[in-house]
Amino acid sequence: MVLRILGLFLILFSTVLIPPVIISWLYHDDAVSVFLVAFSLIVGLGLLFWLPRHKYRRDLRRKDGFIIVVMFWVVLSLSGSLPFFLAENPNLSFTDAVFESVSGLTTTGATVISGLDELPKSLLFYRQELQWLGGMGLIVLGVAILPMLGIGGMQLYRAEIPGPMKTDKFTPRIAETAKTLWLIYIGLTIACATAYWLAGMSLFDAVAHSFSTIAIGGSSTHDDSFGYFDSPLIEAIAVFFIFLAGMNFSLHFFALKNHSIKHYWKDEECRAYLFILVFVALFASIYLWIYQDFSDPYSAFRYGIFYTVSISTTAGFSTGDGYGNLPSFFPVLLLMVAYIGACGGSTGGGMKVIRALLLYKQGTREIKRLIYQSATISIKMGDKSIPDQIIEGVSGFMAIYMVCFILLYLILLATGLDMITAFSAVTSCLNNVGVGLGEAINNYESINTISKWTLCFAMLLGRLEIFPIIVLMTPIFWKQ
Repeated sequence: MVLRILGLFLILFSTVLIPPVIISWLYHDDAVSVFLVAFSLIVGLGLLFWLPRHKYRRDLRRKDGFIIVVMFWVVLSLSGSLPFFLAENPNLSFTDAVFESVSGLTTTGATVISGLDELPKSLLFYRQELQWLGGMGLIVLGVAILPMLGIGGMQLYRAEIPGPMKTDKFTPRIAETAKTLWLIYIGLTIACATAYWLAGMSLFDAVAHSFSTIAIGGSSTHDDSFGYFDSPLIEAIAVFFIFLAGMNFSLHFFALKNHSIKHYWKDEECRAYLFILVFVALFASIYLWIYQDFSDPYSAFRYGIFYTVSISTTAGFSTGDGYGNLPSFFPVLLLMVAYIGACGGSTGGGMKVIRALLLYKQGTREIKRLIYQSATISIKMGDKSIPDQIIEGVSGFMAIYMVCFILLYLILLATGLDMITAFSAVTSCLNNVGVGLGEAINNYESINTISKWTLCFAMLLGRLEIFPIIVLMTPIFWKQ
């Protein structure tokens, strides 16, 4: 059953290569054959999985869900690397091709490619398209799939549990949920592309950047990212749509359904998300104004707000110079905030605001218990109490998250990377941010091969919320 579904996924995924073929034909960039060969190989592999089992039917078990979720991302990441590997420009090794593919589908935005401005338009479009599809996959994963699998804390998004879906049934079936999410996702993408185009981007750049903006991916068609356009208006549009994409998409659904924005403010996670971004943006802007040589406060606030929203939500866009001319405190601060990331059920990475909020509430409850030892204190989201099982799941998630960071960090240090590069690379890839410091400040091209494969694992680990991969690595899972 798993192989049958994977075969279908591969056949569907092969259609992703059709738009780049059209782009290649329109721009005459001589990359048509690359995508046609990749298309044939992926379709062939999909048929190999699917045909012998296409008549097999049975209900999926919870165990199958874990396997399918992990295999979906692993197989598609490997398949998605084919165009990068087959293309003559850039001339990537297999390792670099897989790294670029994993980075795209997980919406991390880390790249091993330099000279983006000289790449074929079709390959540039394909990079952006991977992020857009990965972002949609994340929403369906976060809102529809992970709650069913009981991933730590994500049970909050079941209709019977307090959270964004607490008062109404979102949709009774996953297929209907996915369809609704797709419509919202496409609508935001079209709106974002239109805004970019009206603000002065070319049509190609507007569509390409709308893909990575709504996916909170961070990839660009230019080495200087948003610095290429040097436009405060374009940066403001990016900030607005990144902010929207970082919210739980079920809130967008309810806003459209009820023609009201009150659900945003009523949702405690959304309020915390807004507070974190506003507080950090103001603090970062004032810091840049005081400690950095900006000609006027406007510039400090412009870059402070843009970088805060971009990195804290794990998008990872830059304004050209990156962090080379900024004090080291600034990027490290934002990378730390990226551990919180965006809201659950969004396209953003990190541990998610909902988990950080529950951990904060758990911490304050323990402090109160020390003072009022005989009191019974419950944790609430809004006016509903949160079951201890969910709190325990979030605490366990946090513990495993930190253990994974430490192990990955030590592995990168063991490969010879310096502490700054290793720290920023693991933080960035585990939280799906993409930006780096040290050797990775511009791109990850100079990182050694072992580190690149380790970071690929980190990107998948962070994107799949840790538990699905960890569960598959435990012997007891396979004995069930």
